[in-house]
Amino acid sequence: MDHAEQGTAPSDDWAARATRWVESFVEAVRDRSVRPALFAVRALVVGVLVGLIGIFLAVAASVGLVRLLTEDAFGGRVWASDLVVGGILAGAGAFLLRLGSTRRRDDGDK
Repeated sequence: MDHAEQGTAPSDDWAARATRWVESFVEAVRDRSVRPALFAVRALVVGVLVGLIGIFLAVAASVGLVRLLTEDAFGGRVWASDLVVGGILAGAGAFLLRLGSTRRRDDGDK
């Protein structure tokens, strides 16, 4: 079929092909750059939210435990409940510190 019979000029075919090429190029760039960046930003936002909620829950649990121990276990002696909760938190921190330093040493040997 001739271009004259189709009612289009050869330049129209070239323009359509160029438009399709530009569209496919833009989609490829978007797929390789914008989507991974969007995924990373979403993961970062979710991680920050989970971290903040975790910190809030840890603080709320510590305050609740101090109040519970002060009123029920130690008869109003705040220092005793502070000592118990502080010991628990210090022990957990020492455990995590030791766990982290053990992993770092294992990675350095490889």
